[in-house]
Amino acid sequence: MSTSPPSLPSALQNKVVQAEDIKSDESSGQDALNQIAISSISKDEPLVTRRELWSYYLYYNGDNGVGPLGYTQTLFQGLATAAGYDPVAGPGSSCLAITASGQCVVPWGSGTKSVSSVVLIANGISFAIMTTIFTTIGSAADYGTFGRWLLFAVTVVCWAAQYACMALTTPNRWVLAMVLYIIGFVSYGATLVFYAALFPRLARNTPHARQLREKFENGEISPEVYEQEESLEKNRISNISTVHSNVGYIITLLLNLTLLLPMTNNPKVDNYVLVLVTTYWVVLGIWWFILQEPRPGPSLPEGEHYTTIGWKQIWAALKTYKHLPYTFVYLFSFFLLADGLNTTGTLVSICQNNKFSFSFLQNTYLGLSQAITSTISTLAFWYIQRYWKISTKKMFVVTNVVTILIPLWGMIGIWTERLGFHNVWEFWAYNIVFGLFQAPYYAFSQTMMAELSPPGFDNMFFGLFGLSNRASSMVGPNVIQAIIDKTGNNWQGFPFLFALCTAASMVIWFGVDVTRGRRDAVKWAAEQRSHTH
Repeated sequence: MSTSPPSLPSALQNKVVQAEDIKSDESSGQDALNQIAISSISKDEPLVTRRELWSYYLYYNGDNGVGPLGYTQTLFQGLATAAGYDPVAGPGSSCLAITASGQCVVPWGSGTKSVSSVVLIANGISFAIMTTIFTTIGSAADYGTFGRWLLFAVTVVCWAAQYACMALTTPNRWVLAMVLYIIGFVSYGATLVFYAALFPRLARNTPHARQLREKFENGEISPEVYEQEESLEKNRISNISTVHSNVGYIITLLLNLTLLLPMTNNPKVDNYVLVLVTTYWVVLGIWWFILQEPRPGPSLPEGEHYTTIGWKQIWAALKTYKHLPYTFVYLFSFFLLADGLNTTGTLVSICQNNKFSFSFLQNTYLGLSQAITSTISTLAFWYIQRYWKISTKKMFVVTNVVTILIPLWGMIGIWTERLGFHNVWEFWAYNIVFGLFQAPYYAFSQTMMAELSPPGFDNMFFGLFGLSNRASSMVGPNVIQAIIDKTGNNWQGFPFLFALCTAASMVIWFGVDVTRGRRDAVKWAAEQRSHTH
């Protein structure tokens, strides 16, 4: 099997130049660019089988985030709180005492720091490490079989970190809990990015996608129909995988109840739950590594190395921002949006953990409400989009509105304790609303990136997307922890997050033209290949 992209026929190379000269004729330009896109897809890549697609979905079913994203943070925050003291009452006091002030600090450097700030610092460190990973080796995954083994490696590291949480049984191990949380969170974030980078290539090789290409090449369908149907095929795989993630979320939480309910008084029940969650992922996730078909990228260029080509390609990609303006406007604005949303989620989780006294059982019930509504909403959004042929961007905009409203609601808690994440019912409402709108947010944001990524450069641009998504939150956590440290009030962080989410959403709504961005990306990819052959 050939592992390098096929060189463009001279007629199609000419179309690259022609496409720039026919801006007055949108239909002809679109047709030329679609021909270029099709020519860049390797004809000898294996057809996606039903078995392979199911193994892809099942991986995400197991990689649902319950452990590294939810329970591990709760365990870490709970141990740190148990090890800390109330700064109002002084050293030796307990943060868990009935008379406690609600503030809690732990030793940090030469002084102390609030537990909420420590959790946010752990998140900031995690995102900084993810930034290094995605920039250094992210785009290297486009070459050879490196991407295949990279996903396997970060998956195994995440599994190991989760199993190691069995050692977190006493408050004095809160620093170890922080280390394992960071390792688990980083490797989990990496699995999401490198998993997502696979789906554009899968979507291009499904039987339906192959039929679409044949029909377009034979002149049976128009360029507009081809673009729309190909976009819907990407959305289909993205949405079904998101549904699987949520189904796995539900199943995992229900399985956890089989331990949490009968073993309520067992001090190690939380540790056993993490083992169960991880084992579920291992059993479902291993099949992808066994059943995936080989679709290697081109060979690594002579003289290049896997650890340096990432930086070179990112620099090369950044220099092309003039050629890919909408791709980079989306990446930049999504960087801010993801920073705001991720940090908002962490801040609400901190408030929720405090409200429910770090209870895995209560978090399981709340998680179930989110998982069930997430599954329903992802299917509903996909049905609505498919039925009315609504664009990905319009669907994404709807989810953005709720992204803005969550920190706005938290702001109310600054001035009153009657509303603004102070009451039990508000956390139930938050999890339900988050499920209804933020699960589709992840699916549509991923498809937007696939639309704006040059074909054949998936890992390179999904690495940048991962930087914008999972590794973006270096600003938010650091700003928020400084605000909380200064004010002693978790709710003071919400105004900054509201402003961040609002500004980013406005840029995406009014500054990103997906149709033009997709054509720019196709043309850029074709030009890169024409230069190397």
